[in-house]
Amino acid sequence: MTHNNLNIERRLGDWMRARLPHWGAEFVMFVLKQGWASIYGFALLVAIIVSSMVWDDAWWLTRYDALFLYAFGMQVFLLVARFESLREAKVILLFHVVGTVMEVFKLHMGSWDYPEYGFFEIGGVPLFSGFMYASVGSYMARVIRIFDMKFAPYPPFWTTVVLAVAIYGNFFWHHFWIDLRNVLFVATLVLFIRTRVWFYIGERAYWMPLPAAAFFTAFFLWLAENIGTLTGTWIYAGQTQFEMVRLGKLGSWYLLLYISFLLVTLVYRDALSRRVLRP
Repeated sequence: MTHNNLNIERRLGDWMRARLPHWGAEFVMFVLKQGWASIYGFALLVAIIVSSMVWDDAWWLTRYDALFLYAFGMQVFLLVARFESLREAKVILLFHVVGTVMEVFKLHMGSWDYPEYGFFEIGGVPLFSGFMYASVGSYMARVIRIFDMKFAPYPPFWTTVVLAVAIYGNFFWHHFWIDLRNVLFVATLVLFIRTRVWFYIGERAYWMPLPAAAFFTAFFLWLAENIGTLTGTWIYAGQTQFEMVRLGKLGSWYLLLYISFLLVTLVYRDALSRRVLRP
């Protein structure tokens, strides 16, 4: 974090602690920092909700295209305002590509559908959808920086690459071969069960097991995905608009987060440590 951001956090933390019990102040600071880290994804969800309520099919600009232009503009703003660095943006672009490639394949296989039309699309996939994946990358990059996170003890980096490639491959090959997701669930635990996510609120260090952090993050992504289906922005095969997304998708997000984590660690390698850390 920058020196200015640290000063703001310190003053806000002091203000909270003067008015709340210590645990209450720490919890509020945790929520605020998480909210700041997820600002891009939150802005996209707001746009999806608002556009679904006000958009008129007779307008010259389609809703999907408006969402694409909005998402692109938001990304440019975050860069110009220096809320994200250029190196983070490069990784976020990689998220966009990885996500869009999978979207095109899954759409072709009938896993889900985008019921509206847009000009900015590839293979029937509206380009704004890639920014939804990019928002996950944005969140992960920002949350590591904002909380000054460290991951330790971290397994050999090459093993995480193999895991991420296997997870990504399974999203494709399970349509033609056996689904290895249960094996991959076990693999995430074998590799990361000892890994702690260390983070700071003020001057105090806290930690959480990395698989637990991945599960909680996946749960909130699953909730966000329900907003997408409830607004009719996309619909899964066999699902009606007002049906909840099945819980099996939570597992998909859990696995996808390990791909996302690998991509982010290409930038934040200094956050990884092979040795056990102490508070």
